[in-house]
This record gives sequence, C-alpha cells and structure tokens, in this order.
Amino acid sequence: MPTVYLTSPPDAAAEIAETVLEERLAACVNRLPSESIYRWEGKIQRKEEAILLAKTTDDAYDDLVSRVQELHPHEVPCIERFDEDHVLESFATWRAENVD
Repeated sequence: MPTVYLTSPPDAAAEIAETVLEERLAACVNRLPSESIYRWEGKIQRKEEAILLAKTTDDAYDDLVSRVQELHPHEVPCIERFDEDHVLESFATWRAENVD
C-alpha cells in the first residue's frame, strides 16, 4: 500500500487533506510545515509549503492523484508515491477499512 508525498501552499493544504479524507481516497493525511527551495522557470525559488503524507491503497491511488491535481493550485504539483515493503499489519488493516 502506498503513502503519497505531496507539497502544497499552506493555504491550500487543509482543503486538499480534508477533501481526500471526506471522499475516502485516504485514511489519514499528515501535514508538516516546510520551506521548499527549487528551480522554476530558470530561477531559484524559496517558498513556505506544507508537506502532506496521504495514506491510501493501491486501488484508490489513481483517484487520489486525479483529485489532488484538480484541487492543487500549482501547474506542476509535487505528487510522489512511496510503496511500503513492511507495514504494521494492524495499521494496514485500518487503512484498508477507511479507504473506498
């Protein structure tokens, strides 16, 4: 089962997290403040962002990505998938029960 790593402007992060939870595309979303430094259009940018870690399932992954793309204000949102080799069985069961 995957964990999806997302970054978002802080003012959009709550809506993204709450929407994917309400629509049962994720069982849990952790939100962390961060500063991102990146290259965009040939210039170094420095922005405050929120990191979102969305716990989802293989079946819901594509729908979660599509929904985040609809909600995200950036032209090129950061959406990365991390597949877990090992996860506590009780957590995996809970996650599966809370994602449609």
